[in-house]
Amino acid sequence: MSVHYTLNLRVFWPLVTGLCTALVCLYHILRGSGGAPTEPPDGADCDFSVLKAAVLLLLGYVLLRCRHAVRQRFLPRPPRLAGHPALSPRPFREPGLGILLESFYEHEVRLSPHVLGHSKAHVSRIVGVLVRAGRARTSPGPIPGGALALAFRGDFIQVGSAYEQHKIRRPDGFDVLVPLRLPPLVALEPRSLGAEPALAPAFRGCFLCALKIPPAPSGGPAGGNWLRDCKPFTDGFCVDVRGRRHLSATLVLRWFQSHLQRSLAAVRYSLEERCRVSLTLGGLEQPPTLHILPCRTDYGCCRLSMAVRLIPAVHLSDGVFLVAPALPPSSTGPLSELPGGLHPEALWGVNTARQEQKLLSWLQERAPSGACYLKCLQLLKALRDLGARGLDPTAATQWGRILSSYVLKSALLAVLLGQGLPAHAWDEVHLGERLEEVVRFLRDCLLQRRTLFHCVLGPGGAAAEVGPLPKVLREANPVDLLAPFDQRARELAAVRLLSTWRRLPQLLRAYGGPRYLARCPSPRNQRTQAFPEDEP
Repeated sequence: MSVHYTLNLRVFWPLVTGLCTALVCLYHILRGSGGAPTEPPDGADCDFSVLKAAVLLLLGYVLLRCRHAVRQRFLPRPPRLAGHPALSPRPFREPGLGILLESFYEHEVRLSPHVLGHSKAHVSRIVGVLVRAGRARTSPGPIPGGALALAFRGDFIQVGSAYEQHKIRRPDGFDVLVPLRLPPLVALEPRSLGAEPALAPAFRGCFLCALKIPPAPSGGPAGGNWLRDCKPFTDGFCVDVRGRRHLSATLVLRWFQSHLQRSLAAVRYSLEERCRVSLTLGGLEQPPTLHILPCRTDYGCCRLSMAVRLIPAVHLSDGVFLVAPALPPSSTGPLSELPGGLHPEALWGVNTARQEQKLLSWLQERAPSGACYLKCLQLLKALRDLGARGLDPTAATQWGRILSSYVLKSALLAVLLGQGLPAHAWDEVHLGERLEEVVRFLRDCLLQRRTLFHCVLGPGGAAAEVGPLPKVLREANPVDLLAPFDQRARELAAVRLLSTWRRLPQLLRAYGGPRYLARCPSPRNQRTQAFPEDEP
């Protein structure tokens, strides 16, 4: 994605005016300290010239601000509509609004590639030290170190929007998968729950992961010696589901958190020269978060505080990982209602970040220079954030879950691959039209109960365009990302989306300026809590 740097005149003129004022003050201080009782005859003229130059610069800045205010005041505004929710008028057909959109993107959405690159490199160094320390340590957990112990594999995988080039605003949040190594005697049999008839829609993207019992020797019981040999592992990390031992996401996460704490304690002192680090545990439902704070002696150009989610991952095959599932209680109901003897601790989610990264790379290779689909996705996220302004925390959380970043990315891929548009239709000049198409598609999915499938799971997944998927993904049932939400929640989200779209010119005028200008208040941490960047 090409990045263009432009001179921000709103910052340039105040800086020049302040610099000239400082020079005038410095000149007077130096004159006063010189001890000359009289000043030269042309001293007054010199003072007047410098002061006149400063006044002219100040006048230029005031005129620039007045010109900007006049443009904002007299840009045409869309008429108010009533009746059936439809996407007319089209905001981007109005003159001048493309400038507002570009200004909003430059000041509020676009991420500096320089700062992002430094942040990713810093995260990679710190996480690398921590993971290597975790691999070297012998776990004193429920199983003594040895052939039947869980362990860090020694590497880590960077996933999420920061590594797919569509993160917005600040590089202060990252997701990292930490693969775990299973004992050599343990093999897994993953199975999708999408075909379970009595299962709530929110659980149909989950997996069960049974332990594979080796075939019985002639004349012996099935896996008799294996069950006895693996008993320490099954007692420490497995639960019973329908008479079979299944790997437990909860027990694995508990071990991972304690092992990570011990590993961080071992390397904390060596990291103090680079930064200050701390670990926040997410209980038994969320992965731990590593907080990286700049130290006082760090004089680098990118002194940012960053939060890195460290996600334990069990490798299946071909870049597919099992992770703890993200199941918000408000949309799924209590876990105790699982049918058929399913144990909530045995539920796993599947992480397909590798396939999604491969799909986006495939699209980028075939896209013409200046294609705007990633920019369109960034603006969709920003549009969602604008729509959350003024909502109470509960409504904002629900809004952010329905229009999560993963839902927006899946909608964009569905439009990109399913509309049959030529490649030049995604040029920068058509950004407004493509953005409107994705909003229309989301409206239809929410109001008409059209399906919005996971872009990888199932035979119809968008990632199948790149090449054959691993068997575990091909055999999984398609997952509708909007199925967990009832009709009323979907209708409210659709109305809010259409209202935000219609009010887009006013919203861009209000929030599209530089960050140092006055901003309307919003609930503290509303966006970061309500809108997880990359969770499906």
